[in-house]
Amino acid sequence: MAGEVQELLNAVKDGTLSVEDAEKAIAGKMRMEPFVDLGFAKVDLHRKLRQGAAEVIYGAGKHPRQIVHIAKTLREHGQNTILITRISEEAAELIQKELGDPFFYNPSAKLCVLGDFPEPDGAGTIVVATGGTSDIPVAEEAAVTAEALGNKVTRLYDVGVAGLHRTLAHLEELQSARVIVAVAGMEGALASVIGGLVDCPVIAVPTSVGYGASFGGVAALLSMLNSCASGVSVVNIDNGFGAGFLASRINHI
Repeated sequence: MAGEVQELLNAVKDGTLSVEDAEKAIAGKMRMEPFVDLGFAKVDLHRKLRQGAAEVIYGAGKHPRQIVHIAKTLREHGQNTILITRISEEAAELIQKELGDPFFYNPSAKLCVLGDFPEPDGAGTIVVATGGTSDIPVAEEAAVTAEALGNKVTRLYDVGVAGLHRTLAHLEELQSARVIVAVAGMEGALASVIGGLVDCPVIAVPTSVGYGASFGGVAALLSMLNSCASGVSVVNIDNGFGAGFLASRINHI
């Protein structure tokens, strides 16, 4: 809510909005029903007021019709950009047919955005880097999430430590970032290497990429949790959305 109130106050300051109208607008937002009960879901309408970002729909395990109903409810209550994660291409096609354009679907990340992407208003640039090409689906989930939340994103893919010169070739982009999302499987060393080169927060994302002893990403997770580089935090295995969301929070402070 803080961001919206600030916008209203700036409008009052600029003379484009009266004090009375600003007061009515704030009161109206506070009176808005906190959620809509659809029976199978309680759609949170106060999420943006509380957290600065509207509710995101987690698509896995939901029937496409349920996703459509939730998205329609959010749109009816004024949400212009709706992010839906972990959905199949078939579900995305149904959503586009029911709700129309603007519509964006990333088949690699299994993520879609209804409505227009907002103009970037974060303080700086979020860099999303991957150890290898196989990590790109998780990285794209992080990158598109950050873009849908109003951030400028730079992608650095396949810059893992198996060829350290590939990482160092992008030192300027890394050191100019406001926050970095480091996505890697195998032994997950990328986060530690990047963490030792930059002065900004690094969000490490372990992926389930690797051979048997990687234990579906557990090896990378433990490596990242035990990073010797300061300033590295870790999200769950394959949780690109969580990393992109957290990066946006940091970039908007």
